[in-house]
Amino acid sequence: MSVLQSIFLGIIQGLTEFLPVSSSGHLAIIQNIFQIDTGSSILFDILLHLGTLLVVFIVYWKDIWKLILEALHMLGDIFYNLAALFKGSEADGKKPYRRVVRSNYRKFVVLLLVSTIPTGIMGVLGEKLIKGASDTLLVPGICLLITGALLLLSDRMENCTKIPKDVTYKEGVLVGIAQGFATLPGLSRSGTTIAACLFCGFDRRFAVKYSFILSIPAILGAAVLEIKDVGAEVVGGGLVGTYLAGMVAAALVGYVCIRTMLVVVRNKKFKYFAFYCFAVGIISIVCNFVL
Repeated sequence: MSVLQSIFLGIIQGLTEFLPVSSSGHLAIIQNIFQIDTGSSILFDILLHLGTLLVVFIVYWKDIWKLILEALHMLGDIFYNLAALFKGSEADGKKPYRRVVRSNYRKFVVLLLVSTIPTGIMGVLGEKLIKGASDTLLVPGICLLITGALLLLSDRMENCTKIPKDVTYKEGVLVGIAQGFATLPGLSRSGTTIAACLFCGFDRRFAVKYSFILSIPAILGAAVLEIKDVGAEVVGGGLVGTYLAGMVAAALVGYVCIRTMLVVVRNKKFKYFAFYCFAVGIISIVCNFVL
């Protein structure tokens, strides 16, 4: 794989990771049609995803920092409550327990955890299915048609106002299941999770934030599962530079796209991406039988 091919794939990753058109689907389609050989490099795939993950940290660093602090404070409260339980009642007969989930950000932390669990389970159980689906044009094509349908339905949803304190844990699980299905190539992760959030009545701005921050544990989890196989790869110094070029391209393009998504969701402009998904999905299915 050349540097230009790496940058090209990085641009595709950056465009499609945050825009609701499926990064994995496009990468699978482009690699199959143009016969771009990445050497089945797990390291390259990991670096591309880490490039877009970096963008999430940059755009939402204030929220992420707040979530980390609140998560640590929650752990502190849990240990405090456990200590109080073992010490027994105070003199007045009341146990000095602290309420652990008592703010929007703390509820946000728990919701992210609740959503991540089903995604992780589905990702592990369906690992072989996902890898096999990327070797054909048929599955990405069908999944892109499904993505288009979800986007059209999302535009028809009324504007709702749910923020973390209003969201139920059941709804958090449903969003996590939606993200689990989105591991299939062609089923957009951002489009599917944002659609799931909107179907559950999330505020549109919060739906985008929830979707992108939820990608952090999903991407890191996938990287951890795959990194054990990186050691078996033979990667020369020049190839590492080639891979890093793709990673940088993914990060730069991804930053522009994540900003664009905030406007798209707020203004209900998903339909344009839906039509695009329909077109690419049909082309992919046709190419599967022609090529």
